[in-house]
Amino acid sequence: MKTKQKGTQPKIHDKFWRRYMDVVRDEVIPYQWEALNDRIEGAAPSHAIKNIKIAAGEAEGEYHGFVFQDSDVAKWLEAVAYSLASDPNPELEKTADELIALIGRAQQEDGYLNTYFTVKEPNARWTNLRDQHELYSGGHMIEAAVAYYEVTGKRELLDIMSRFADYVDSVFGAEEGKIQGYDGHQEIELALVKLAEATGEEKYLKLSQFFIEERGKQPHFFDQEGVARGDTKPFWYYGNYKYSQSHLPVREQKEAVGHSVRAVYMYSAMADLAAKTGDESLVQACKTLWENVTNRQMYITAGIGSSEFGEAFSFDYDLPNDTSYTETCASIGLVFWARRMLNLEKNAKYADVMERALYNGTISGMNLDGKKFFYVNPLEVWPKACIRHDRRHVKPERQKWFNCACCPPNLARMIASIGKYIYTQHDDELFVNLYMGNEAEFVLNGEKVTIIQKTDYPWDETVSISVSPQSETEFTLALRVPGWCRKALLTINGEHIDFVDAIKDGYVYIKRLWKAGDKVEFVLQMPVERIKAHPNVRENAGKVALQRGPIVYCIEEADNGPNLPNIFFPRDAEIETSFEPEILGGITVLKTTAERISESTWDEQLYKPVDKEQHQPITLTAIPYYAWCNREPGEMLVWINEKI
Repeated sequence: MKTKQKGTQPKIHDKFWRRYMDVVRDEVIPYQWEALNDRIEGAAPSHAIKNIKIAAGEAEGEYHGFVFQDSDVAKWLEAVAYSLASDPNPELEKTADELIALIGRAQQEDGYLNTYFTVKEPNARWTNLRDQHELYSGGHMIEAAVAYYEVTGKRELLDIMSRFADYVDSVFGAEEGKIQGYDGHQEIELALVKLAEATGEEKYLKLSQFFIEERGKQPHFFDQEGVARGDTKPFWYYGNYKYSQSHLPVREQKEAVGHSVRAVYMYSAMADLAAKTGDESLVQACKTLWENVTNRQMYITAGIGSSEFGEAFSFDYDLPNDTSYTETCASIGLVFWARRMLNLEKNAKYADVMERALYNGTISGMNLDGKKFFYVNPLEVWPKACIRHDRRHVKPERQKWFNCACCPPNLARMIASIGKYIYTQHDDELFVNLYMGNEAEFVLNGEKVTIIQKTDYPWDETVSISVSPQSETEFTLALRVPGWCRKALLTINGEHIDFVDAIKDGYVYIKRLWKAGDKVEFVLQMPVERIKAHPNVRENAGKVALQRGPIVYCIEEADNGPNLPNIFFPRDAEIETSFEPEILGGITVLKTTAERISESTWDEQLYKPVDKEQHQPITLTAIPYYAWCNREPGEMLVWINEKI
């Protein structure tokens, strides 16, 4: 079998992210493998591996699960690939190889691969792209194939998915006799770009372009295919095809609408294609949508998609805290999109959002031990209220697994590949987007350069970077000044550097002749800040949130007692910080004084005339939002009443 040299990525030795990577390696990947094989007692059944065995003719039974059940397997394989890159594991690699061989046996002779249609509806291929996720599932398996090839050098899954992509290319396109349509759930578009990069096949890039360009054209493809299968009922979503961002051609879309995960996957593909083709109109479309999402429809945690109906964006500034949907996958998709926007434009605002999502809205979706998960990530929880119909999607505790289990393996693959988000390189300019302990190698100005970061970020302010080219060479090191940072100090080899004039779009550009052992120290001061929401965010009027560095904080019942909305935080209260290594995996805890309205004067009255309220002083304790609900279940609150 033809192989290539194994791919490399930064070696992570960061205390914060290495712990998460170890949890993914030791707990999440094995746990999810058991879940995919239906061996977790009390968890929702997956049947995903059984489906593949049935499709391969190696087991009997009926298909079980959603039409996209194959994608859970694909994301698990992708997480395995990235985990193997940092932590080789022959036994795990053997398990993955055996699974890949099984997938190959389930592939049909023409290259088609989808267990739902192979087992349950063999005569219904490509008849309902609007709803049935055929290309979505294939896209995730392509991503897994590319990752596994890049890490291990093994081609088997890459060849399987290349045959699948070749088959898709023979079915879809602008040519007469082909289907001139696209999937209801975007995913294959960004996967095909990766496949083109891995194989050098230009046709995969062109196929991705076709799917993006075709989307939203009239007469509408979904209407046409509906008529062809005899389905003339109106689409269930009130916004019609806004749900799948197919209501307009992509360049005419100015606001993020519809299913949030579909949206950011599509935006990621658009950014990829814009970078590959230099299409300025596509670049501008990406920038317009970015501004709408991040400045009008994003939570402070970088959660997106506020509406439970359709798991969707709603409208500008509609950011309710207690009914928010904010699917874990949506924040993960926002990370994917941000990383790609950094390829389009050297602007730290994209890395700011990427960092916000990584430290808040994504990892909140998993228990610290990696064994329970949130699908939905609200910013306020009252457990008793979760029985209400309008809050049925909000869970007061993380779950062992889900019938629709897209989030856990998606989170695993993101964490396992965290090294891919630290740097971007533009010719002889190296941009440091994220600060975390790692060692990486680059070729800059023709010389191999080793970069070593050492830091206790996000708890500590100091980042030390060692720069060691093989021989003296000139290049630019661009350090991101985070949007939350009001003051930073920079030294090179112990010499203070005044960098104000060297800042451009949030990066400090350091162009110099670098030699082995050069030391850069960047101190990013991170006092606790009170954050206000835009006045149009009605839910947060008169409230503040607490943030230190990239970490958004919350208060929990476990520390502060029940009825958290009854707490008022004085403007002049001082906030103390302390790092607590034994609490919640090691966190910086915030403590301050606040007041709670006394209930003692109310007796049994539900309402009474206004009089002077009695307040009792309390000590308020806040913990990082991502770590909530890792102790006893209870209330949680991000936005706190402010006492003026």
